[in-house]
This record gives sequence, C-alpha cells and structure tokens, in this order.
Amino acid sequence: VDGVFFASRAALPHLVRARGCIVNVGAVSGLGGDWGQAVYNMTKGAVRNLTNVMALDHGRQIRVNAVHPGVTLTKQYYRDALADGTSLQKRFIDRVPMGRPAEPEEAAAVIAFLAGSDASYLNGVHIPVDGGLTASNGQTNLYRSDD
Repeated sequence: VDGVFFASRAALPHLVRARGCIVNVGAVSGLGGDWGQAVYNMTKGAVRNLTNVMALDHGRQIRVNAVHPGVTLTKQYYRDALADGTSLQKRFIDRVPMGRPAEPEEAAAVIAFLAGSDASYLNGVHIPVDGGLTASNGQTNLYRSDD
C-alpha cells in the first residue's frame, strides 16, 4: 500500500503536466476475500480504494484505473505449484471458468490498453484479469463433467 500511495503522490505533478495516467496493479483478492489471507486482502482492497479516490480527486487532470490479476504463472510464485498434475492445479482448473492461470503477458496487455488512448474515457475502472473467476458467486459447478 505504501509503495502505490507514495509512488502515485510523487508522480502526480508530472502526470498532471503531461496529461498522463495511472494504472494500479491490485489483485482479485482486493475485490473479494480469500480464506486465511486477511493482511494480503486488506492491502489489495486499499489499492482498490486508492484507485477510486484518486479517480475522483484527479479525474479532471488524469485518469486513474486498476488491473486486478488472478493467479498468474510467474516464475517466482506459481509455475512449480501449478505444474501439470498437482492437486493445486486441479483445484484451480475446477474453480476458474477458463480452466487455467494467466500468463503475465495477458495482464500486461490490459495494463497497456488502460494506459493508451483507446481508454481515454475510462477513469476509476477496475478490470479483473482472472479467467472469469470473479464472475462466479462461489457456488460449486454442478454441471461440469470430469470426463
């Protein structure tokens, strides 16, 4: 939270002069809760609300939006844990409508869109990049066949 806040505050004068924009990177964990992840969810929720407040306070000068990735196959965190055949991979595939985690480039493409001129009227927008995870209300899929 500190990094996002202080970086935004430091960049704001330049961004106003340049008519730039801010694209914060949160996580789907900031859009809803995760079991046993109170501190992480709290910080990602703060990024979401900071995005909202800055979009309101500075919307006449700059745009402020956010991207919220779900599980993404970064080398640092998930590639080994989500390797083919692991129980975590099966649980993930069962939960995400697209049946797979994101690649980093997929989140980067949404960030590039929000930073570009095609998003010139978007302000205070939150885009989950999660393969449809946040489209669910949490119910088990009763219709999925394991065949």
